Amino acid sequence: MIQPADIAAFQRDGAVVLRQLFTAEQMGWLSAGVDWNLGNLSSLAKVASLADDPGRFVEDFCTWQQNEHYRQFIFHSGVAGTAGALMQSDSARLYHDHMLTKEANTRQRTPWHQDQPYYNIEGQQNVSFWIPVDPVSRETTLEFVCGSHLGPWLMPRSFMDAQARWFPDGSLADLPDIDANRQAFPILGWAMQPGDAVAFHMLALHGAPGTSGPQRRRVFSARFMGEDIRHAPRRWRTSPEFAGLSQQLPAGAAMNHPLFPVVWRRTQAIF
Repeated sequence: MIQPADIAAFQRDGAVVLRQLFTAEQMGWLSAGVDWNLGNLSSLAKVASLADDPGRFVEDFCTWQQNEHYRQFIFHSGVAGTAGALMQSDSARLYHDHMLTKEANTRQRTPWHQDQPYYNIEGQQNVSFWIPVDPVSRETTLEFVCGSHLGPWLMPRSFMDAQARWFPDGSLADLPDIDANRQAFPILGWAMQPGDAVAFHMLALHGAPGTSGPQRRRVFSARFMGEDIRHAPRRWRTSPEFAGLSQQLPAGAAMNHPLFPVVWRRTQAIF
């Protein structure tokens, strides 16, 4: 589904846009899935915007087992095979799904951050897909600092009040103030249409503005793990939280658990 140049760009830059990766039918699955998700939020859902925001930013995680539309997409769109190719892994294991919806006129931005420090995994073979269900302008799209996936890990902080609730304060370097000096950073970002996707490494620095005008922004994200990913239990609540997993998978173990099915192998499709 992708070209060698796409794989090279992902490995080099940490993020790559893949144009019209998905069909109209497959995007229909996601549109229906996001709308179902918004009407059936899970216990992991949260509103990530302030009460005085004229819009609303809603997130939810790990609902693929309840959402038949998400399952159809994850197991039958070919996204997992694309993940395997980008990661240069012989298999692609689902980590989790993530729904992000910014309603029209949402002021709240998504701060610059890396994803992997919030997670309970370690390893280099990983990829996240950011798949908008609605058109996204360049001004409101997800942005990346090119090459930042090569490290180092930077301090994860809570989005609303910038607290160090994961790694102890001072144990990792803080993020630079990218927005105060944008010209100093190689920033990537693309206007997108339904069917397009951005694939990015979980250590790539990224962030996004709010929406503008009457256009809402519904996004589905699917995250996959390759063969070198191992369980890294934390002493704190990860995002998302997998309650009880540390009692079932020891530190350093492969993510071999029903929550994380292998969706694709290089020799054959699993589903």
